[in-house]
Amino acid sequence: MPWRVGLDEAGYGPNLGPLVLASTSCHVPDGAPACLWTILEKAVCRRTKRKDGRLLIDDSKKVNQGTDGLARLEQGVLSVLNLQATTLQNYLETVAIGNTIADLNGEHWHADVSLPVEVDPEDLKVSTANLVEATTTADVRFGPIHTVAIPTPRFNRLLDEWQLKSGVLATGVIALLQAALRLPGEEAVYVAVDKLGGRNSYAPLLNEAFGGWVRTLREGAELSEYAIDGLSRPVFVRFEPRADGSHLNVALASMAAKYLREVLMMQFNRYWESRVPGIKPTAGYPVDAARFFAEIRNTLTADGTHEKAVWRAK
Repeated sequence: MPWRVGLDEAGYGPNLGPLVLASTSCHVPDGAPACLWTILEKAVCRRTKRKDGRLLIDDSKKVNQGTDGLARLEQGVLSVLNLQATTLQNYLETVAIGNTIADLNGEHWHADVSLPVEVDPEDLKVSTANLVEATTTADVRFGPIHTVAIPTPRFNRLLDEWQLKSGVLATGVIALLQAALRLPGEEAVYVAVDKLGGRNSYAPLLNEAFGGWVRTLREGAELSEYAIDGLSRPVFVRFEPRADGSHLNVALASMAAKYLREVLMMQFNRYWESRVPGIKPTAGYPVDAARFFAEIRNTLTADGTHEKAVWRAK
């Protein structure tokens, strides 16, 4: 029974707030169909116009729409975790890896909040129970969700080190790939990653992550695929565009990354609303981020806070 792992990110483009990356995993039967939506269809579905009571797992951009977008993200992620987390700190202690918790604790705007933030707890119980029933029937077991959050100060330090924004992203990807290698057992691990920018070659990144012999199976615009030899278990990694549309685990990773970023941005906005009365919240993306930063600049100066602690250099 191999493991299937998906990786994705949220917040690569903004100028404000953390970059968040996540990975999700499934232990699946040998010969399981490529589309896990099919074998879990009694409990999960992709984005549709009608509501049929099933859990929505899809590209986070499709899930996080409308006034109840955050609730749908939260229901999907927390149902899969089957976690009785009552606070954000509980959640982070379960999913966060690397420097995430320490970095977040260093942010003035970061504070603990109660969970769930948006979804009705009773709805969460129902979707969790339905998912447990579906996975048991299909002999599928969701494994851990891992998350890396890179707030602005570390983002800018990594940018100074790498000199490329893509290098900051690579740091999180490497941490998540290494976490995949630590999944229980010795079964093969198949990793799918939403393609990182326009590149086609990922062998150097994989060598940095695993240190094994990276064997290129194919490289191209539509798919770059590798086998990592010499490790304690077989590992295969594929990078493809729009992977969240064909791999349930990548879609779920997209949701997990977006969910945490959205909750953290809620904290970020609440903090600055308390410091700058009347300021409108921001999602942190260019143009609006510039507006927001201009409105908090005087407060930063008065506090003696360097702008690189809040504004990403790229």
